[in-house]
Amino acid sequence: MRPQPLKKEKVCYLCVNNLRDVDYKDGQFLRRFLNSHMRILPKKRTGVCSTHQRKVSTAVKRARILAILPFVSR
Repeated sequence: MRPQPLKKEKVCYLCVNNLRDVDYKDGQFLRRFLNSHMRILPKKRTGVCSTHQRKVSTAVKRARILAILPFVSR
């Protein structure tokens, strides 16, 4: 059997760049946490920590209500 390669642990983008708050008015920034169907990606995929994942999720939902981000893509 071959030894399994070690997976590189993801680090939180928001913690590394010292971003404490997630701005719901910044649509371009929030799009990095959405997939092509405009669904919120899980933290396992994005690599953000639990605290920031909750903030990102809330910010995306607020941006959708204000029509900054679409609910679905066509």
